[in-house]
Amino acid sequence: MKTKALRLYGANDLRTEEFELPEIKDDEILVKVVSDSICMSTYKCATLGKEHKRVPQDCDVNPVIMGHEFAGDIVKVGKKYDGQFFPGTKFTLQPALNYKGTMWSPGYSYPYFGGDCTYCIIPQEVMELGCFLQYDGDAYFEASLAEPYSCSIGAAHAAFHTRMGVYEHDMGIKEGGKMIILAGAGPMGLGMAEYIIHCDRRPGTLIVTDINEDRLAKARSLFDEEDAKKMGVDLQFVNTANVEDPAAYLKGLVGGTGYDDVFAYAPVTAVVELASDILGRDGCLSFFAGPTDKHFSARLNYYDVHYNSTHVIGTTGGNTEDMKESLRLTAAGRIRPAVMVTHIGGLDCAGETTLNLPKIPGGKKLIYTHLNMPLTALDEFEEKGKTDPRFAELDKIVKAHKGLWCAEAEKYLLANF
Repeated sequence: MKTKALRLYGANDLRTEEFELPEIKDDEILVKVVSDSICMSTYKCATLGKEHKRVPQDCDVNPVIMGHEFAGDIVKVGKKYDGQFFPGTKFTLQPALNYKGTMWSPGYSYPYFGGDCTYCIIPQEVMELGCFLQYDGDAYFEASLAEPYSCSIGAAHAAFHTRMGVYEHDMGIKEGGKMIILAGAGPMGLGMAEYIIHCDRRPGTLIVTDINEDRLAKARSLFDEEDAKKMGVDLQFVNTANVEDPAAYLKGLVGGTGYDDVFAYAPVTAVVELASDILGRDGCLSFFAGPTDKHFSARLNYYDVHYNSTHVIGTTGGNTEDMKESLRLTAAGRIRPAVMVTHIGGLDCAGETTLNLPKIPGGKKLIYTHLNMPLTALDEFEEKGKTDPRFAELDKIVKAHKGLWCAEAEKYLLANF
């Protein structure tokens, strides 16, 4: 079977090519990829090439398929998994395999296994590790976003708290406590807010900050503070751009005592230091955003570490159980991965989008791999609809869903583009 894929040959060398896939082995599965969301990790891989730890040194002669946040349909199942997996069902997967101590991962390391393609082969280690996941939800894009969503879910689970004189960690955010997401009006921060409001372990107060009023206005349009209150969460969106003393102001919002859980969603020194300054007793600082600078550092208040039991954690990605939770909550309609999506496009724009990702504003860029379509922001649909009635219809559908990408829009896109 032929596939078309975006392949990595070296640093900044991406090529969209058609080639023949080998016949699957008895312990492999052939899949049709429908959607793949582009991650900043993919940008780092594309720009580093062989310098990336997950990329094989011979990628110049044995190129690898890009993309690791993908979903689609099972096409053919090898004999070993006959009766366990079935053609025609939706799938997604956990890309962080860590198989037998290697760092190999789809989107970085495999010639026939990745998300930016029309068809690919799932190798046996994915099933062996329990990382191949069937999905019962309606939309492919929601399954694609299960992996990035699991990163925030994992961060929430990794937070911990203690009791004076007891040497045990109570895992997870503090239930009924005070939580804040700094630099949180971007796609990942909004995904975290959506999860926190609707998961089974919720704070009493959730503050989301940013310094960009446009992002905050968009966030406010997507979240209903009254609905959050019904879930027991006092939700507030706060612009700290012109606040003279952000730490004092933010602590004042919760009575001056500081926060139980502080999540820093930008690798910016000022953000991390603000996170340290607003921790309350036994406060947990979660450094979520991964820096590209290996020497990135910031000031931490060690007086509070010693006397107030404050502590710092960092997570990079979620695990398979986090992905399963994301898929379960999404299928049940409890969370909306769509809050992260701002652009859609076809496979033909995946390479350019990947290499220019930091320069493109907005949230998640969603690629539909069987389409040829320029990268298009959701808020561009109305203008494009003046000359293309298909975009006019997409605009109508999206606006009916609070400006969010949705299953109805995806079905229309796949049927008409």
